[in-house]
Amino acid sequence: MMNEIYDVIIIGGGPAGISAGLYAGRAGLNTLIIEKQYLGGQAVTTFEIVNYPGINEIDGPSLVDNMRKQAESFGVKFEYTEIEYVNFEDKIKIINTQKGQFSAKSVIIATGANPRKVGFKGEDEFYGRGVSYCATCDGGFYRDLDVFIVGGGYAAAEESLYLARLARKVTIFVRKPKFSCPKPMADKVLSNEKIEVKFNCEVSEIGGENQPTYLEYFNNVTNEKFRYDLSSGDRAFGLFVLAGFIPTTDLFKGAVELDEYNYIKTDENMKTNVEGVYAAGDLRSKLLRQIVTAVSDGAIAATSCEKYIEENN
Repeated sequence: MMNEIYDVIIIGGGPAGISAGLYAGRAGLNTLIIEKQYLGGQAVTTFEIVNYPGINEIDGPSLVDNMRKQAESFGVKFEYTEIEYVNFEDKIKIINTQKGQFSAKSVIIATGANPRKVGFKGEDEFYGRGVSYCATCDGGFYRDLDVFIVGGGYAAAEESLYLARLARKVTIFVRKPKFSCPKPMADKVLSNEKIEVKFNCEVSEIGGENQPTYLEYFNNVTNEKFRYDLSSGDRAFGLFVLAGFIPTTDLFKGAVELDEYNYIKTDENMKTNVEGVYAAGDLRSKLLRQIVTAVSDGAIAATSCEKYIEENN
């Protein structure tokens, strides 16, 4: 109902948002989750999840559906609409959507972040089937196989060292003549015998049938073109695009404090600089972006909301 004042409105229906809803609902708070399109965020597009504690293997849509049902069992409501603007200036927070205005005593922002895409041919087609944006999530699928990385920053360098412990060989494509990460990290990568770095190189295409069987790249200085073909006897190779993330926070510019990269600033209790407004999940500046860390953020944010509402009646 648009004329009622909710205890908490959660903006975003990914793992962080649903987890926040579950904890808020279980605490007896009148809770609404507003999602623009579909629940689950990046998790719902993940074909295989094998690193969520207590679950050996599950696909993203099934995990998200289980989360939704669990939240609903605690009375959490869901509304699917696009938010046009927010007003967090008063004690009662206002959220204006295409379906009308919603009000709440507290708000949890959980709109997430999206991996930065590079734009080579086949990037979208083979997402989840050879192309990945998370080495920690998917590196284990390519044990003793060839893997490739696109990126020249700290994340790409750090994840290359992780993948080198699993893969047969790691090749990094850096479009610039050097890494953009600190020199000590770059030196670690360059000295690792299982890692080959190709500077001034960019991927132009990845292709195949059900899974990719070839990769094409070029040197952006000499314009030379190269091709990698899946080795005989290998079942697959992996391409990790590690070019950073883009937080989905444009809607909240001026409403809460953001850092220089547009991530929402919070303390350890997920509190923003605005009383009664919290943030959870990948839109926070953080070390690890995984489903397990998102749901942890959501649980903390909901607990903080509960305390805030109790203290402010």
